[in-house]
Amino acid sequence: MMLATDKWSPMKLDKGLQVGSKGGHGPIKYFVTDYQQDKSITFQFDLTGFNGFHKFELKELETHKTELCHIIDMTTTGSATLKWLLAIRWLHDAYIEDAFDKVENHFTINKKRSEWNLWVRALRKIMRRKQK
Repeated sequence: MMLATDKWSPMKLDKGLQVGSKGGHGPIKYFVTDYQQDKSITFQFDLTGFNGFHKFELKELETHKTELCHIIDMTTTGSATLKWLLAIRWLHDAYIEDAFDKVENHFTINKKRSEWNLWVRALRKIMRRKQK
């Protein structure tokens, strides 16, 4: 799967793309619970207060027409709820938009580039300062 690693930290998995592999990207940690090549991959969150999974699915709708889906089925508890509401959700959504743009741009002539909102730009600036 093509991801937006030119703008975001890349996903790293200790055993590669297979069930049981642990890793994540940035501060978000998870492990692979299901992988069906060319169909889907499911990641279980491995982060205190984040209970659930996120999944990517490819669905063939008809010949030469495929749908790429991203699903989050998660609840949060404690401080994770604040982290999700104030920062992670916004950064995650921007990341997914960039990743989906990259997939779409691979197959189309007119290139798409989703714009980050002011909050995402501010969060990324704060994160860069913390990394220095």
